[in-house]
Amino acid sequence: MREKLLVAIPAYNEEQKIGEVIKNIPAKIKGILKIHVLVVDDGSTDKTVKIAQDLGAEVIKNHYNMGYGVALGIALQYAVEHNFDLMVSIDGDAQFNPRDIPVLINPIIKNEADMVTASRFIDKNYYPVMPLFKFWGNKMTSILISRLIGKKFYDVNCGFRAYSKKTLLRLNPHGKFTFSQEIFIDLSFKGIKIIEVPVRVKYFPSRISKISSNLFKYGANSLKIIFETYRDHRPFTFFSYIALFFFIVSVFFGSILLYTYITIGSFHPNVWSGFVGGTFFFISVTFFILGISADIIKRIRANQEEILYLLKKNSQKNN
Repeated sequence: MREKLLVAIPAYNEEQKIGEVIKNIPAKIKGILKIHVLVVDDGSTDKTVKIAQDLGAEVIKNHYNMGYGVALGIALQYAVEHNFDLMVSIDGDAQFNPRDIPVLINPIIKNEADMVTASRFIDKNYYPVMPLFKFWGNKMTSILISRLIGKKFYDVNCGFRAYSKKTLLRLNPHGKFTFSQEIFIDLSFKGIKIIEVPVRVKYFPSRISKISSNLFKYGANSLKIIFETYRDHRPFTFFSYIALFFFIVSVFFGSILLYTYITIGSFHPNVWSGFVGGTFFFISVTFFILGISADIIKRIRANQEEILYLLKKNSQKNN
């Protein structure tokens, strides 16, 4: 099968490396009829746009820095609107080698996967030299998401990924900051087959990450996106755990009141614990009901996303 491939490069002030990335994109790949390079410039103030255009890449420019998630979302939308069969996203900082693109898309061409992500940690021989806190941050995020979706992944933060047409049509991301983790949860719950392939990565000690320069902010935003996505896909489970927490607290305070009555035959002097326990029990019931309601909304959302998928698919057939 001869396919059209979009290589999308979200970039922000990458004048030092964007040229290297574009030049190393293979001109020909087995099974691919057309390779189109798209740079989504996220409000760069340097020569990123000029360098990309001089090397023949198409450029879509944001007028100000809107975030990696927005830039990648624009690329995903472009791939759908222009009827590409595959899309590869790769960062513009040259940490990933564009010559690995054939390795990344091969499982999709062979129908062995719907999304393929490069992995820096699945093979210990490929571990990059990086600060220990970043290494363990990636490790902990991968463990958390693996637990949430019930499948082991080693690197959920990698920006080097390949998407099949089916996956492109299924994606409806919402994160503006970054939705690397959101994509894993969203697609896993939609039944999309995801696999990891090991790649070697260049790590530049002097480079400051555009996304995770502030690790506390990055961690907070990532956790927010992860739990929001899990909440949207498993609302009953999500709210039931919260309800269970408040129920346990209510039982604790209720036990104080009960123990007081059994030992001295009166609710005094711990009547307060009954009011506190009752309040927490009310909160617990509220979250449980909220979980049931949210689960109903989730079913409506799932039907809407299926309709949207079919509309996108039929629209491409008609073009």
